[in-house]
Amino acid sequence: MNAKRITFGRFGLIVQALAENRVVIMPCDTIYGLVGAAPETESKLIELKKRREKRFLRLIPDADISPYSPDVLPERVKAFWPAPLTVIVRDFDGGTVALRCPDDPRLQKILNALGRPLFSTSVNISGEPPLNSFDEIAAVFGSSVDLIVDGGNLKKKAPSTIVDLTQGKPIIIREGAVDAKTVFSLFD
Repeated sequence: MNAKRITFGRFGLIVQALAENRVVIMPCDTIYGLVGAAPETESKLIELKKRREKRFLRLIPDADISPYSPDVLPERVKAFWPAPLTVIVRDFDGGTVALRCPDDPRLQKILNALGRPLFSTSVNISGEPPLNSFDEIAAVFGSSVDLIVDGGNLKKKAPSTIVDLTQGKPIIIREGAVDAKTVFSLFD
């Protein structure tokens, strides 16, 4: 393993690595994530995940999506965030972008210190199950990243719920930590 094993207590080192467009593995809201500055680390994440598609979730520090989308979130969604709720909205280039305001104070602190969004994707090779323990992660990705933030063995949690808002009405793509009833109540 070439990656440096650290804890969230090494906050400055984590922010520095992300500011230098390096990929860091760390606990995110629900599971460990491969995390890098958006959009600069996109090709690195594609290579690490061994996947063709280029869409990665962007973690943002607050409910203001105006830097990323011409769409406007309902006030109920803005009030609900931060939460494990990912929304897919239109981007400024005619495509879409997935955004989430994470409900993790450590991630919030990193996002605010960095001053830009972060890509986040599960720690796994595309098509394989996510890795939840430091030892598993180090065995697969330890020689491919600079830092792994050790959060211990994470308990299995539901992933974020993903809602597509680009079709005029909300469409749940993946029901996860936020149940469908709650999601639909946010868009009434």
